[in-house]
Amino acid sequence: GFYFWWPKFTGKMLDERLGKIHFWTLFVGFHTTFLVQHWLGAEGMPRRYADYLAADGFTALNTVSTIGAFLLGVSTLPFLHNVWRTARYGARVEVDDPWGYGRSLEWATSCPPPRHNF
Repeated sequence: GFYFWWPKFTGKMLDERLGKIHFWTLFVGFHTTFLVQHWLGAEGMPRRYADYLAADGFTALNTVSTIGAFLLGVSTLPFLHNVWRTARYGARVEVDDPWGYGRSLEWATSCPPPRHNF
């Protein structure tokens, strides 16, 4: 939603390349973290334990899940850089509806809309 509404809020478009980098790192990080946790649960790893025995065999997959969580956290960096760079140096949107939908009232006004326009 942030990517969709950003031009309406600021009158500037976010960088698509950084948006794709953000999406794919978030996608891979999320699925690496939580799909592995699902597999661990299916293998019998108990939930909400502070520690577990190495002999249980959960260490390798927990390490993979931790790497996925790190990637999930790192995925916010391209997003924050994209927002900062666009806010500071981004070009103004030339049309009222940069997405080309044009079927709803909010996109019929300028980007960003003038104060008290509705």
